Amino acid sequence: MHWKKDQQIDSHTTHTIDRILFLNDTLGFAVGGLRFLYADILTTHDGGYTWSLETYPEAGKEIYDITASPDGTLYTCSYDAKMLSSGDTGKTWQFRQLSSWQPYKSVAFPTSTHGLMVGGVSFDFGCTGHVGSDGNVTSYDSVGYELNQIRMLDSQVGFVCGYGVIKKTTDGGNSWRFLNINTDNFTAMDCRNPACIWTCGYAGSIFKSTDGGESWTRMRNGNDLTIPRYHLYDILFTDDMNGYAVGEDGLVTYTDDGGQHWMEFDRFTKDHLRCIARAPNGDLIVGGENGAFYRLQR
Repeated sequence: MHWKKDQQIDSHTTHTIDRILFLNDTLGFAVGGLRFLYADILTTHDGGYTWSLETYPEAGKEIYDITASPDGTLYTCSYDAKMLSSGDTGKTWQFRQLSSWQPYKSVAFPTSTHGLMVGGVSFDFGCTGHVGSDGNVTSYDSVGYELNQIRMLDSQVGFVCGYGVIKKTTDGGNSWRFLNINTDNFTAMDCRNPACIWTCGYAGSIFKSTDGGESWTRMRNGNDLTIPRYHLYDILFTDDMNGYAVGEDGLVTYTDDGGQHWMEFDRFTKDHLRCIARAPNGDLIVGGENGAFYRLQR
């Protein structure tokens, strides 16, 4: 399948781009870096057409995620519990070293004063931390499996996904319940609403829930030897029918029938694609390794 247009964006870096966040029709951010060396934040003021790059040596570790709290404060999370925050929509950033020193990979701030971070290393261990807006870690817990992403739908309800697990909280992250889904290292989720949840996995699986995670339908079986094998890193649905997942070697796969069938677009890069977001005008923005950054039109 051909793109109507695929346009390379100058990312001004050869480092990895891990996450993209748009705040409004013009302002957006992309974060990444190199795991043990660089913390990068790219900013756009024109809806994602052009971006500027700032590197933050005080953080000095790859930024894996960025989120906005209800009051508009921005928070990032990095390896070794480095956190940057901004109360002025990204004009300035304040560095905080969190006390737990864990390899955090994803962050959510469901309220203006309380955030949660998750992370880990492969199948060795995982971690969750509660953190205040002042950067103080109020509680910490470890688990025996990596957690890749957290998404909070409101102050109480949210999900985490990771190595063979997806868990749900209904009390703001104080407790988590295992959901009936496994068979993959789940790398990302797209929570369209409290009922409809999509997830993708490193082995290439795609699952959907329409009841808030209580039951799951496998829409793509990553272990099926009769279909292409590849790793998936992020997933995005723009409406109930149209969805995308990105992964290794420039892969972008697409469905227009609610996940019943998945098709590959022609590849425009050989770099692994780590993230996908929808630009304010409806185009897609994808980012990945070696500074890969593209704007796509169907």
